[in-house]
Amino acid sequence: MDFITDLTTQTDIMTIPAFIFTIAAALVLGALFSMAIQYKQFVSKSFAVTTAILPAVVSVIIMMVNGSIGAGIAVAGSFSLVRFRSVAGSAREIAIVFISMAIGLACGMGNVVYATIFSGIIILGMFVLENTRITDLGNQTRRKTVRITVPENLDYTDIFEDVMKDFTSYHILRSAKSINLGSMFRLTYDIVFKDSYDEKEFLDEIRVRNGNLEVSCSLATPSNDEL
Repeated sequence: MDFITDLTTQTDIMTIPAFIFTIAAALVLGALFSMAIQYKQFVSKSFAVTTAILPAVVSVIIMMVNGSIGAGIAVAGSFSLVRFRSVAGSAREIAIVFISMAIGLACGMGNVVYATIFSGIIILGMFVLENTRITDLGNQTRRKTVRITVPENLDYTDIFEDVMKDFTSYHILRSAKSINLGSMFRLTYDIVFKDSYDEKEFLDEIRVRNGNLEVSCSLATPSNDEL
């Protein structure tokens, strides 16, 4: 078709069908990629929508600068950084923005077929990595955050060490905070359970030592600045 020829040759005057085809292709690929990043992951609606439309935006910028990659990246890059003006993006979010820009860049340069292949490979790779233990090294489900409440008069320095050594392969006291007007302390541990572990037995052993006060064990959540 003529409009595909217009795309691949990057003529000075782009026809309307070629323009519409490029935007539509970028939107479809962006929507597919947006659905892929939501698989087994929490993503805000605004970020999902942004991911879906960013390839189309970048492709339009590339077409408007008449195929100049340098000028297009300079403009699109400044727009993409607006999202991170106040909150630092995680490594995953930054990668998603760059992948979306790459899809839009390929579409804007007329390489829709390559953009489709690239999107397919990235989406397939994400599904494989999310459903295997390649990236978590087998410990993500065993990585926990434990919060222990202890009375103010209890020396918590080493009292839980034997329990931690018996049940965990790694542990570190991340913080100790006074609560209830200084009458208690709340200890926060980052731990990784051993391969075979009994979480209830672990919590019971902690309760024996902290006077049966509150203990919580939850999945570890990385900090915002963790890469």
